[in-house]
Amino acid sequence: MKKASILIPSDFARDTITREGQAGRVWLAALPGMVEELCQYWELEIQGPVMNGYTGLAIPVQREGEECILKVYWQDEDTNIAPLALKIWNGRGAVKLLAYEPSFGAMLLERLDPDSSLAKVEISEAIVIAGRLLRRLAIPAPAQMHSVTELASSMVQSMPQRWEQYDHPFSRQLLDQVCEWTAQLGPTSKRLMTDYDLHYIDILAGHREPWLMIDPKAIAGDPEFSLAQLLWTRLEDIEAQRGLEYHFRALVEAAELDYELARTWTIIRCADYWLWGLTVGLTYDPARCDIIIRRLNRQ
Repeated sequence: MKKASILIPSDFARDTITREGQAGRVWLAALPGMVEELCQYWELEIQGPVMNGYTGLAIPVQREGEECILKVYWQDEDTNIAPLALKIWNGRGAVKLLAYEPSFGAMLLERLDPDSSLAKVEISEAIVIAGRLLRRLAIPAPAQMHSVTELASSMVQSMPQRWEQYDHPFSRQLLDQVCEWTAQLGPTSKRLMTDYDLHYIDILAGHREPWLMIDPKAIAGDPEFSLAQLLWTRLEDIEAQRGLEYHFRALVEAAELDYELARTWTIIRCADYWLWGLTVGLTYDPARCDIIIRRLNRQ
């Protein structure tokens, strides 16, 4: 077998160091050796240039004639739950996990088409596909999976602090309303698996099924918790074609969800993401969240 050699994308390296500091530098330096060892261990041949997401590399490989993706990722609470989630979904609406090496933070995955994401599909069709996919993912969650109930408790504590820190970006009335709703809904949230960062770029065309989700941020809770990012990531498309109310209803119906619960969780998520976006210097997304909140909160 040829020696495995990779070129780490410079933007990925820069962003990792900015986010993780010296620990990120050490991890990046170790990556080529890790990939080489994984290729030997799983008998893989690298077939194309390295791709990357926010926290990991995705490398096209082949194993005994089968086209796969070797994913090596920065390990944290979010990324470490992904292999468990993919194992439980076992290809049900999600990319199939073929092998996992926790010591390296590495997964071997079925290969999908990275050039054909749902982001390229007309929004009225894309939102229905995403909703149906979300419904398929909503199966009972394992006991060890982090829950919306736990997350809601921390959100109630942190949102007022962030609101003060960033000079009251929205009204006190909205903040109090959102905190009250979060405190009410958190303890009663279901324990169904859902991807709370599901968006169109992470839904790719496959061979086994037309569309499959990748890179899950899995949590146990109400599937309604996961709708907001499907709105803010393509809000301009939504507004240009029939508007937010039409597409929100289409999304809720496709996912077979409760409309009022979906509306409330979406407002909560948008307020929380608005505050988070200010902490990392986002400009467009807080404005999008403002629009979604104003439209849904007056119904």
